[in-house]
Amino acid sequence: MKFLFDDESFSFEALRAAGYTAHAGADLGEVLVTCRNIPEGDEAAWSAQWAATAARVEGIGREALAAGHTVSAREALLRASNYYRVADFYLRTDGVHEEESARLDKASRQTFADAAPLLDTPARTLEIPYEDTTLPAYLFVVDDSGSPRPTVIFHGGIDSTLEEYYVASAVGALRRGYNVLVFDGPGQGAPLRHQGLYFRPDWEAVVTPAVDLARSLPEVDKDKIVLIGMSLGGYLAGRAAAFEHRIAACVLYDGVYDLYEPFAAVAERAASTPGGLDTAIEQNTMARWVVRTGMWSFGMSTFEEVVEATKAYTMAGITDRITCPTLVLDAEDDQFFRGQPQRVFDELTCEKKLIFFSEDEGAGEHCQEGALFLFNQRTFDWLDTVLAR
Repeated sequence: MKFLFDDESFSFEALRAAGYTAHAGADLGEVLVTCRNIPEGDEAAWSAQWAATAARVEGIGREALAAGHTVSAREALLRASNYYRVADFYLRTDGVHEEESARLDKASRQTFADAAPLLDTPARTLEIPYEDTTLPAYLFVVDDSGSPRPTVIFHGGIDSTLEEYYVASAVGALRRGYNVLVFDGPGQGAPLRHQGLYFRPDWEAVVTPAVDLARSLPEVDKDKIVLIGMSLGGYLAGRAAAFEHRIAACVLYDGVYDLYEPFAAVAERAASTPGGLDTAIEQNTMARWVVRTGMWSFGMSTFEEVVEATKAYTMAGITDRITCPTLVLDAEDDQFFRGQPQRVFDELTCEKKLIFFSEDEGAGEHCQEGALFLFNQRTFDWLDTVLAR
């Protein structure tokens, strides 16, 4: 689905930003006026325009907060957090604009942190014990009753951030009576940027401490813990569920079978491009993003090393170890993992369901970007049914 840009990456990221309108993470008019001033493929203009919008909207939030208008402040600060994230999207991996990237990242985290106490039920900041350090987390609860409720543990993939998870999924879950524990793991968000923690394929080593923490919380129904992994998280969550069996249900959003395949495809296209990889990434925003993001989040100095490292990220030989009911999501126009959700589904031996989202219903993009209401309806209706047994 082309949205505002011909550039595939710009189109997708603009749709991603706009889609959070459904969960108060954006306002469509703000997205439209920001994008109209960005030339195709111009990453510097992308960052500058989104940063300007973010700062303006943050100002609205700060002014509202000072005047005691907490709902208005919350709404503006949530939007500003998302816009700062979008402004930083192409800067954080280019190796040139580190100071500006750090500023935008800090602003995204701070505006969300300032909005968190203003939620209908204030969010709690938590730290998940992990090896010799901790991982940052937020707990969002339906109300302040302290009653145990079904709880979603949610994490993203290769480019998402902790603060984004609230507007990506937590809002829809809370509306349906689910508490939500979100966290960033190695290779993601603050653990990558500030702790130097890179991706690892054995994601059960990350999820198990999160489950331990969730089970220690009085608000969590220990028999109804759900794991949802978004984007590359569709592999990470599947891998974790194969070894962590205290999970009551798992959602692969969307299903990922093998990370090596899309990375190898980028390398192959680069090899066939006159001038090789340097020319390929100069000419194509998406290829440039894949290469830079891969090197950054995997801690590699060359893309060749990244491609080799991705071979360990596969569900081959372990899919049948998942024992909990599992929902696999698929998107018709997924530009990253097309066809892979079906492969995951075919190898599952547990109770399972595959849901296909089509272009005609406006949900055919990777992770159903731009179709949050449909994602929420299908995902949580399935979870409601499974957990009610």
